[in-house]
Amino acid sequence: MRILLVEDEPDLGLAIKWALRQDKYAVDWAQTGPEGWEFLEATTADYAVAILDWMLPGLMGIEICQRLRQQQNSLPVLILTARDRLSDKVTGLDAGADDYLIKPFDMEELLARVRALQRRSPQPPIQQVRLANLVLDYTHRLVFYQEPSGKLQPIVLTHKEFQLLEYFMQHPQRLVSSEHLLAQLWDIDAEVSSNVVAAQMRLLRRKLIPYHYADLIETVPSMGYRINPNYIHS
Repeated sequence: MRILLVEDEPDLGLAIKWALRQDKYAVDWAQTGPEGWEFLEATTADYAVAILDWMLPGLMGIEICQRLRQQQNSLPVLILTARDRLSDKVTGLDAGADDYLIKPFDMEELLARVRALQRRSPQPPIQQVRLANLVLDYTHRLVFYQEPSGKLQPIVLTHKEFQLLEYFMQHPQRLVSSEHLLAQLWDIDAEVSSNVVAAQMRLLRRKLIPYHYADLIETVPSMGYRINPNYIHS
């Protein structure tokens, strides 16, 4: 899943981005309000949550939130601020923010708030996604193989491998291009080679070989990737 972070404090921004990526999120980080708004307008990615600092150069986070709500955009918004007065919190919530976190804060709390905002989205909360004998567990951010006995065996994946498999398990009937996967799962400012998706796909398939799922994600020449239809109905 992808997060938009708009924070102008370099040290704090880096720390938040690192924590989110450790929790297996892709993160786009803007350091000014106008840059953050450009991310929202220009990107082809679907953000799960926006984390906005209240005070930003050029366009305040609270104003970005107001613009989103004026456009009937229900993207969950977490406002970060040093303002701790009740009146400020009310102002933020009235502007359309879904949550409000006062600086300084613990990263574990921020991650918990992000997970809570995802659960509040218009879609029903999902704890697990299952495909054949694979189980993606959102609570622990892990993927398991379910043995015939019913025992769940964890599959050790890197962050990017997890994100790839998560995306395909969430969209089992979708054919997606490499360009779409780049937009969804890689940071916009990431410097990646043209074959990074193919390379990560090879690594993921190798991890699935011991569980007899090497062909779970098939390549459709000149078009992209999709879940092998044989597994959708298995």
